[in-house]
Amino acid sequence: MEATGLSLVTVVLFLPLVGLTILLFLNEETQLNNIKWTTLGTSLATFAASLVMWASFDNSIPGLQMVQRWDFIPTYGVSYYVGVDGLSLLLVILTTFIMPLAILASFRTEVLHERGRQKLYYMFLLLLEWAMIGVFVAQDLVVFYIFWEVSLIPMYFLIGIWGAENRVYAAVKFFLYTMAGSLLMLLAVLFVGGSAGTFAVPEIIAGIQAGSIVFPFSDLFSTQSALFLGFFIAFAIKVPIWPLHSWLPDAHVQAPTAGSVILAGVLLKMGTYGIVRFCLPMFPEASVAWAPIIAVLAVIGIIYGGWVSYAQNDVKKLVAYSSVSHLGFVVLGIFALNAAGIQGGILQMVNHGISTGGLFLVVGMLYERRHTKELSNFGGIWLALPAFSAISLVIVLSSMGLPGLNGFIGEFTILLGTLNSNILGFFYALAATLGVILAAIYLLRMFQIVYMGPLDKDENKNLPRLHWQELAVLIPILVAIIWVGLQPAPFFATMDSSVNQLVIDMGASVPTIVQTLP
Repeated sequence: MEATGLSLVTVVLFLPLVGLTILLFLNEETQLNNIKWTTLGTSLATFAASLVMWASFDNSIPGLQMVQRWDFIPTYGVSYYVGVDGLSLLLVILTTFIMPLAILASFRTEVLHERGRQKLYYMFLLLLEWAMIGVFVAQDLVVFYIFWEVSLIPMYFLIGIWGAENRVYAAVKFFLYTMAGSLLMLLAVLFVGGSAGTFAVPEIIAGIQAGSIVFPFSDLFSTQSALFLGFFIAFAIKVPIWPLHSWLPDAHVQAPTAGSVILAGVLLKMGTYGIVRFCLPMFPEASVAWAPIIAVLAVIGIIYGGWVSYAQNDVKKLVAYSSVSHLGFVVLGIFALNAAGIQGGILQMVNHGISTGGLFLVVGMLYERRHTKELSNFGGIWLALPAFSAISLVIVLSSMGLPGLNGFIGEFTILLGTLNSNILGFFYALAATLGVILAAIYLLRMFQIVYMGPLDKDENKNLPRLHWQELAVLIPILVAIIWVGLQPAPFFATMDSSVNQLVIDMGASVPTIVQTLP
């Protein structure tokens, strides 16, 4: 269906630009508080609108809802085409949930006061929110590509201007890696749109199902495989999948706290979402053919990320490498190519955004107090900051997948889907469980060094207690961790029909993979 007025999706998408426009007319020297609270108010309004969108969503409909479509470049079949379904809605909610927390956490970030240009900083945050939401709701390949590229720009400047001492190197490396993958995707987008006569993704998928659009597949080096790889490599860099991950630790370590939270919480999910949205339905035979190879890379990333995390003394770099491991689980679930694996992958995207975003917030708060990220400089923090330490413990346990918290639900479903997959199977699931064990080892080691033991360093004895703004950032994280862990049913219900339809559509091309949910 197509909306005749403004759909809720369009409202949610453009609210950040409304706030950005208001900021243009505020003076940084005399209205800095107004700039901060306008940015926060805009992001909260966007979150509220996204919750209304979720409440209006019909779980029984597998296709797009709240659709808006206008001609953009009609001569070439390009249109402003947006909508949400069960594959994308939770990621929109995640984006609008993470952004107010990142913005509020920025209020107490010292580097903003030291380097100034705070108005520009908050404008970049709103621009980034607009672009990330656009990636998750765009249903036209060209419009998707525009949002994908725009999201690169504000993050580049957030790292390059307000990052740590090696910020320029990290920003350039982040930009070059992502841009290299994007150029491959652009070539694939142009070929697909030119062959189909349209860039509208639902129409392309419908044409593939009807047989009117054909991307020939014979082996790993056929036309369809080349197109699949054009999209997949761009998404794999963004995730990032081993061995394309080397930009990530630098970006995380150098980024300001809000940048790390957004990067881990949302930006990395753009890659895994792209695989589900574009690679699987548009190139089903190639997805099946490449699945075992990609799953091997995912398992290597799971184990490698956990192993390298254990070796880190920089707590921010430890959390960064943990993302390589955790997102390896997401990729593994997706390429199980059954409903359980894909649902687990989507839910784990949300879980990772909450848990790892929370870890980066905690690390940022510690850094603001001690101005160090070295594990060896801490110890006994529980005695100095008991409430903060208790909150940190819940977030750490969430990240390591403790039953009853959000991380367990996603990992369990992914392993279940992998174990029952017609493409993967027992040995892939067995290898992936090593990542669960490693996560417990490196996260508990980190918690032991930082929070436990004697309070024997003078610098740690009189640390400031949590400010109300910091509590306001951490409490929603705790609520989300516990809610998803104890009541995951609403999240699965949102995905059920869309994921089942995706698997059924893929099964029309490759019947052996069909494993839907009852």
